[in-house]
Amino acid sequence: MKLNVIEKDAGTAIVGFAVDNLDASNVKAFKQAMEPVLSGHHRVLLDMAALKFVDSSGLGALLSCLRVMNNKDSQLVLFGMAKPVRALFELVRMHRVFGIYDSEQDALASL
Repeated sequence: MKLNVIEKDAGTAIVGFAVDNLDASNVKAFKQAMEPVLSGHHRVLLDMAALKFVDSSGLGALLSCLRVMNNKDSQLVLFGMAKPVRALFELVRMHRVFGIYDSEQDALASL
């Protein structure tokens, strides 16, 4: 899976999706693409703006990324969610687990 990774500063990366869904068809590729980003940074911001759909497999993959970051005392935050994706996160109460922000600036300010 192609991810757009921008190095903000030492230890901080902003990751954007090049697809419009995160589901069972692409979560394995997403996790593989995220491995070097998660291992090489202490702060990772996921730009969710391109995603129009996330299923339970996608949520699981995001939780896996969060777990990796928490285990090494690092941060993963999400920003720019479309309304349907945000509604899903609220429905399954994932908005209580993840730091979710409206904009990149808000997400950066939270770190």
